[in-house]
Amino acid sequence: MKVCTDACILGAWFSHKIPQDGMVLDIGAGTGLLMMMLAQRSQSGIHGFEIDPAAYAQCQDNIGQNDWQERLTVFHGDARDFQSPFKYDFIISNPPFFESDLHSASDQEKIAKHSTHLTLEELIRVMDTNLKPDGSFGILLPYHRWEYFDQLARRQNFSLKEQLVVKQSPKHTPFRSILHYTRAKVHFATTHHLTIQEIDRVYTPEFVEMLKDYYLYL
Repeated sequence: MKVCTDACILGAWFSHKIPQDGMVLDIGAGTGLLMMMLAQRSQSGIHGFEIDPAAYAQCQDNIGQNDWQERLTVFHGDARDFQSPFKYDFIISNPPFFESDLHSASDQEKIAKHSTHLTLEELIRVMDTNLKPDGSFGILLPYHRWEYFDQLARRQNFSLKEQLVVKQSPKHTPFRSILHYTRAKVHFATTHHLTIQEIDRVYTPEFVEMLKDYYLYL
C-alpha cells in the first residue's frame, strides 16, 4: 500500500517527542508505518488499532519483519469500541479526515480517507478515554480542518502545545497541519513551519533533515 509524504512527516516529527520508555497507541494504524517509525527512536511499547482487514493484515506482516517486532502489537476492530485496560503515555493518529469532501470510489478508500467510520468527535473521545492524565497526543489534519478540531479538543480539556504547518512549496498555501495536544494548560502554542520542496522541486534542507533517517534517497 502507498506511503504518503505527510504521514512520514507526522511520524518523523513526533519520533523525538514520544516517551522513551512508555506505551504508545496508533489509532488507524494502516500498514504500520507510524508504529515502525516511532519504534526506531524509543524503547516504548507501541500498539496499533486498525479497522480495515486488508490494512490490518498488511500491518501484521510489516511489523513482524523488523528489529522492533517484540514491542509492536496491532489489534483489529473499531476504535470506537476500544478501551484499553491501561492508559497510554502518547497517542498518534493519521485519521480518515475528509468529512466534507468528495468521497472515494471504493469502500476501502472511503474507510481510509473519509470519516464515515470514525468522526473527529469520536476520535477525540477515544483519545480522552485511553490517554494518561499526563499524556499527550498528536494528529495529522488538512490545514483547513485544524481550527475545527482545536475547538473539539478544547471541549475535552486538551490544550494545543505546538503545531507544524506544512506547505508543498513556497508558492503553495498550507495543506496539512500536525497538532500536539496535552491536558496541561498551555496559553500560547508554538507554531513551526515546514516546506517540502523548493520551487525547482528539490527537497528543502528542512525536509531532508527531518526525513533523512527514514528515506533511502533524498
